[in-house]
Amino acid sequence: MTDTRLLVVDLAATSRNWALPPEGYEAIRAATPGGWAVRFVREPTLSDGDGGAAPSAGALDAVRDAEAYFGFGMSPALFAAAGRLRWIQSAAAGVTALLFPALRDGPVLLTNSAGVHAEPIAEHVLGGLLYLVRSFDVAVALQRERRWDKEPFVGPGARVRELGECRALVVGTGGIGRAVGRRLAAMGVECAGLRRRPELGAPEGFARVAGLDALESELPRADVVVISAPVTPATDRLLTAARLDLLPAGAIVVNVARGSLLDEGALAERVRAGRLRGAVLDVFAQEPLSGTNPLWGLPEVLITPHVAAVSPRRFWERELALFVENWRRYERGEPLLNTVDKVAGY
Repeated sequence: MTDTRLLVVDLAATSRNWALPPEGYEAIRAATPGGWAVRFVREPTLSDGDGGAAPSAGALDAVRDAEAYFGFGMSPALFAAAGRLRWIQSAAAGVTALLFPALRDGPVLLTNSAGVHAEPIAEHVLGGLLYLVRSFDVAVALQRERRWDKEPFVGPGARVRELGECRALVVGTGGIGRAVGRRLAAMGVECAGLRRRPELGAPEGFARVAGLDALESELPRADVVVISAPVTPATDRLLTAARLDLLPAGAIVVNVARGSLLDEGALAERVRAGRLRGAVLDVFAQEPLSGTNPLWGLPEVLITPHVAAVSPRRFWERELALFVENWRRYERGEPLLNTVDKVAGY
């Protein structure tokens, strides 16, 4: 045993977009404080699932003497091997898979990457909304048929509108919700937000905020509802069939949080019936989405495979800036950024 403090970096993701780039290794080496050593795990790891995947043999070996760990969450098996661990920095924003009893109830500090993914996800939301509001789904179908037809855009059944005439309800005004609100407000959208602590006030771009208990009173006024809240006991299965029925006819549902917050079957039924204009979905209750899921057959539903956060270059700029600052704070005994409230669940 030595007095050297060890950081383990476990970011060799199998997905190229999420793998720590060469300059990232150099940035971490350059930021290493005196008295610390860094061990980089070179074996592949998975960036999906907020740390629920089985760890590599290299990670299990490296983490035994680690004081700090930087990876895509942490599994119970990896945590059990980390007898000296004091701080986990997750490169993922979600922490649901990390809140197993040993970690949740123990003294290990947990910080996440909430907000780091906000910019690309907000752009994804905006793009999906424009896709439906401007009836690009109709245009794509006509193009595949090589058919020139203005009737779906100008006729009595047309559903084209301006984004600025819509009212949006953003459920969850953390980093992602705030980034969505700023963009929608810039497009002329009136934004209301729901947050756990409405007494903190309305972020930039929001006309007003309220607590989650106001959901049912806000839904009837929402032409667009964007789900960007973390999974907690209060938000799990939040948008039920009954609550979907409170939305005005022609409303659009967007989910960039987690699939468990939305009743997907009820959504599919209401889109198929024409009750809702459509949906923009990047997350699902079961991933990968089953080939038999009825959502696939709905052209009014834009489906992406949990990739809204993808931003290969800018992500690592923001992620490494957060980690290096937190490492500096940790080494000095200062409060860390993005500290997870393990009771609240985020």
